[in-house]
Parts: sequence; C-alpha cells; structure tokens
Amino acid sequence: MNIFPAIDIKNGKCVRLVQGDFAKLETYGDDPVEMALNWMNQGAQYLHIIDLDGALMGEAVNKTLIKNMVEAVNVPVQFGGGVRDMKYAEEMIEAGVSRVILGTSALSNKAFVKEAIKNYGEKIAVSLDAKNGFVAVRGWTELTDVKAADLATELEAYGLKTVVYTDISKDGMMAGPNFAEIDNMNKKIKSNLIASGGVSTAEDVKKLDEMGIYGCVIGKALYTGGIELKDVL
Repeated sequence: MNIFPAIDIKNGKCVRLVQGDFAKLETYGDDPVEMALNWMNQGAQYLHIIDLDGALMGEAVNKTLIKNMVEAVNVPVQFGGGVRDMKYAEEMIEAGVSRVILGTSALSNKAFVKEAIKNYGEKIAVSLDAKNGFVAVRGWTELTDVKAADLATELEAYGLKTVVYTDISKDGMMAGPNFAEIDNMNKKIKSNLIASGGVSTAEDVKKLDEMGIYGCVIGKALYTGGIELKDVL
C-alpha cells in the first residue's frame, strides 16, 4: 500500500483541520517547502498536498508556493484544492505535479472532469469527501444528496483511475478511519482507492493494507507523533 503524508496549506502555513472545520485549525509549520523536504527525507515515496484556501475560494491561491514545493522534492506529488478549470490543471501538471486532484468540480462541472481525464488520463484523480456516504463540496462546507459510491461509479465511466475518499466525520479526530465505508467503496469501484481521514495508528494503516486498499493519506497523526512514518513505511 502507498503511504501519502499530507501537507495542507492555509495562509501559506502547514495546518490541520478537525472534520474540515476552518474554525478548528492547528498550525504545524510555517514553511511548507521545508515540510515537504522533511517527509521526503524521512522516506516518503509520495506527497499529498492540498491548498485549503484554493478549495474554499475555488481559485489558485497558493499556486506559486505549491510549485516551489514540487520543485524542491524528487518524489511524486499529488495536489488538489481549487482546481476548477483545465488551464490550472494543465499548468500544475507542466510544473511537475504527478497527479491533480479534482474535487468540487466533479459535481459542478462534469464536462471539465471528463475532458481532464481524456487529456491527462492517470494524472487526474477525483477527491470524494463524504459524510455518512454523501458527498460534500466547496472545502467540505456544503453537503449534497449525492452518494459518493454512485458518483465514483459514474466517473469511472469517463476513465477515472484514482479516487481519494475522505470520511469528513473522521478527519482530524484521531479515532480511526471509517473502515466499513472505505471497504464498501473499495468493493464498488474498480479504480485505485486512496483512503483519507482518521488514520491514527500503525494498526489503522495495517488494517487498510490488509483490506487491499491502494493507498492511504496520513495527516494529523504524523504531526502529533501518533504515527512514525518510518514504522508504517
């Protein structure tokens, strides 16, 4: 299973949110470039970078900073947050991003998602962020009546190969992932599934690996010491 250390950026700093709530924000570093190098030097084979400002505002807020991070490391980077048009997706791929993650646009602009997958294939992933199985959009601030598994199946028909699935109720809570929902999603789709949200211990990582999950994103647990990256690698 692939391990993805998460670096979430807000106001140019490395932060973590609790259940996607921007009012519950903790800062873990002032220099995201330094943080990217830190995880790479600890053995990370891939990085998961999210522009929270971009996700909330729907535009390229921290673009230059993210480009600097990609340039600084020599491991693949998947990036998301505010990618709502082809120009931005293209620019980040040209800047060296290995996989661009589309979020809100998967619901609001399916034509864009379809075109992005057609143009860039496996370099495009879709992040499905859900609460009780239903998709949330706009930086997790709006809950929809669309089931995450149904949307994933629809997007697979476009050729989607990678889904990042986050259970918002578990994210940042340090209480373990929603294994039942992750397993359900993994069984319903053919795409590579990257599980995110609530991964708190090495046992959580082991269980996801045993479930046959393609990858998992680890955030808060790495910053608080709940998980040592070298142990799970």
